[in-house]
Amino acid sequence: MMEIIVALFGSIGMLQIDTEVYELQVTNLNTGTVQYRNTSGTVETLSLTKGTPFSWVVVSENSETTASVSSDSWLFYNPGSEISHVPFPAELTFPVQGSTAFRDVNNEISLTWVGKDLDNDIESYGIYLSNENPPTTLLKTTDAGVSELIVEVATDEVYFWKVVTTDEEGNISTSTVSEFKTR
Repeated sequence: MMEIIVALFGSIGMLQIDTEVYELQVTNLNTGTVQYRNTSGTVETLSLTKGTPFSWVVVSENSETTASVSSDSWLFYNPGSEISHVPFPAELTFPVQGSTAFRDVNNEISLTWVGKDLDNDIESYGIYLSNENPPTTLLKTTDAGVSELIVEVATDEVYFWKVVTTDEEGNISTSTVSEFKTR
């Protein structure tokens, strides 16, 4: 474990105005475990595992309203003594979790994702899709430059999908599983 200090105010800029409490959410992208910290200041200290990718978000809250404002989600890697970095798990961008995807005239939809790696050495993506959770059917393995796959789907079905990212060193990361319905 390593302690890390996060300067909150740099990520949220104008959200600082009228904020009573910031909620810092740091997610271990390998395990999905989220650490939550509430603070009225703009700096927070956390213990984080070395050799691990993380994301973080800041939520600005005020007791005079039920509304809250969130920052963008930021990625970082706590390197420890690693020489080669594991790719960040791919971000599944379409269809989004819990959405309804509308098929085109060929009964197809587009699966899209974004992959990132500190070493910039992503080699391939394995795209899995099935009616089972977790998805077990490997549809295709694509090259690093590909971030979209057109797939045929049935109507009124629930599908689960994920992307497995592999880099040139053989490091592998797996995205979260996303669920969508078809029409």
